[in-house]
Amino acid sequence: MTTASNTRPAPAEHWVRIPNGTRVRHRSEAYEGIIDGLTEIVSGTERNPDGKTQYRVKVEGGTRLLVSEQHLNVLIDTNQLVLVGRESELYRRSLTTRLRAVLPEDRFVAAIDKASASRQKSR
Repeated sequence: MTTASNTRPAPAEHWVRIPNGTRVRHRSEAYEGIIDGLTEIVSGTERNPDGKTQYRVKVEGGTRLLVSEQHLNVLIDTNQLVLVGRESELYRRSLTTRLRAVLPEDRFVAAIDKASASRQKSR
């Protein structure tokens, strides 16, 4: 009896998808954006832990870029909660707990308040 081999990697057992609306920052290029969904990738090497997708990240000007999870940091507020659109604090607490269970601590970074950042530059 022979079994067909699966050409796609098996999905990660404990992968937690970063939800749409979550604010993120690219780890090396430092641009910020908002998760705007998933796109299935048929070729290439850099994919999410599910083995088949990349995140669509909406950046300034409405441009959408494809990025794998390993290149993203999740933005948090001063209360250490994940920044997600206009969601309630209860939802954000729950999401923060879920993401912290699967992502290393260094993947959570403070959001920069653009108004205070521009005031600092003008000094």
